[in-house]
Amino acid sequence: MNIRKTPRLCRAAALVAGLAVAAVALSGCLYSMIPEETATRPSATGAPDTDGVSEELLPFYSQELTWESCGSAGFDCTTVTAPLDWENPAEGEIELSIIRHQAEQTPMGSLLTNPGGPGASGVALIRDSLDYAVGADLIENYDVIGFDPRGVGESTAVRCFDAAEMDAYLYDVSTSPRGSAEWEAELTERNTAFAEACDANSDGILPYITTINAARDMDLIRAVLGDSQLNYLGYSYGTFLGATYANLYPEKAGRLVLDGAIDPSVPGLEVGATQALGFESALRAYMQDCLDSGSCPFNGSVDDAMADLGALLASVDRTPLENGDGRMLGADSLMTGIIAALYSQDSWTFLTQALDQALQGDPSTAFVLADFYNSREAGSYTDNATEAFRAYNCMDYPVEDDPAAEAATTKKIEEGAPTIAPYWTGPDSCEVWPYPPTGTRGEITAEGAGPILVIGTTNDPATPYEWSEALADQLDEGVLITRVGEGHTGYNKGNGCVDNAVEAFFLDDVVPEDGLRCE
Repeated sequence: MNIRKTPRLCRAAALVAGLAVAAVALSGCLYSMIPEETATRPSATGAPDTDGVSEELLPFYSQELTWESCGSAGFDCTTVTAPLDWENPAEGEIELSIIRHQAEQTPMGSLLTNPGGPGASGVALIRDSLDYAVGADLIENYDVIGFDPRGVGESTAVRCFDAAEMDAYLYDVSTSPRGSAEWEAELTERNTAFAEACDANSDGILPYITTINAARDMDLIRAVLGDSQLNYLGYSYGTFLGATYANLYPEKAGRLVLDGAIDPSVPGLEVGATQALGFESALRAYMQDCLDSGSCPFNGSVDDAMADLGALLASVDRTPLENGDGRMLGADSLMTGIIAALYSQDSWTFLTQALDQALQGDPSTAFVLADFYNSREAGSYTDNATEAFRAYNCMDYPVEDDPAAEAATTKKIEEGAPTIAPYWTGPDSCEVWPYPPTGTRGEITAEGAGPILVIGTTNDPATPYEWSEALADQLDEGVLITRVGEGHTGYNKGNGCVDNAVEAFFLDDVVPEDGLRCE
């Protein structure tokens, strides 16, 4: 019985009025990218940078890009060819999908962005939510770049299940008692079928879907865009990607901002436990706000309300609620909906609606939240975030086989996150992944790189604040900015102190004081 690494480490957009989903979902929303025009435009930053590139990689680093207009005015798209295996570049190729929003003035260069995940679409982030990804001053002065990392979205992608199979995998309620040997065997069978489908349908790319390879891809993107150094804004998992880049290419690391950081030294078991405690803390903050609102379906103290929520979860675990489309809402899907809403305080109203309806036997809004998290719309899946998330995590995290450590971690979750704990553990899906992991866990120092800004939010549920503190301490020139508040990530969330510090860094190379605290 392992800790499930369930929540995606990515930047959440709030649910908007009327329960229509925002353009960038928790897992990243990818829509088909169809060029509206075919006119080519030159790169704003010049010829490819091939300085110091080895002969075997020169064909990749010297490629010239052809841009085609896509989406609204100011956006253009291209693809970059990268080695499938960076250790053996002759073994094959993959394609990386790129979108650019051109600077409104003469560009200072390119600014690569990553929304997290792993598995979120950077193309969708920039195309559909440019002003959510970056502030107006950066849009004015940089060519803002979104890219789908290898395995993701419109790049050469991990493919596993069709929509019906994914529905069964994500939503079907187990027929066995939770925690029983039968229940564990049933989930392991599902995980095995999923892993086998990924291997069968992904054209041999699974062993190469790793953060190190994605970071090497970023250096290739930097070079073919014509930038001598990488300017980068990464959210959530994107902080791990950015820190890995800086560690591999410190001399190429320009201005890097890592928002909602992951501590790269934390092993997988501890990641799961820390997130469980983080979401429990966010859930308690939500519950206090709900009780204070006067329209909460719960009563009494926060502890009373949390106990009642626990009873609701146990109830739907025993007797799932039928949705209008025939799906059954069990405790796992309700917990997914709860987690989805906790990424942003702006979504708390919808969580109240979902819980109020569920108490009355109506699971519809809870399913809207869970579908939002899973990128499900009208019976289809808008991206492959679930598949890519699993592929990256199973290759990045070393196998942990220490029953004593697992028992201690389970106890920590049960004591620190009692409402969430019953729905947080289960068979580790990576135990049946068809390829052994190649990643390691350890501190990242990025020695030789310049100052790197790390932003942490004090009650961030998905990437707890302590991880941002840890990464800033590890980095040779890490600079910590603290946003005091709720929700996931800190930049461009309405805090002028954070926004001004980030934009002064990107625009004027002004490094804020380490430890800047933004109330």
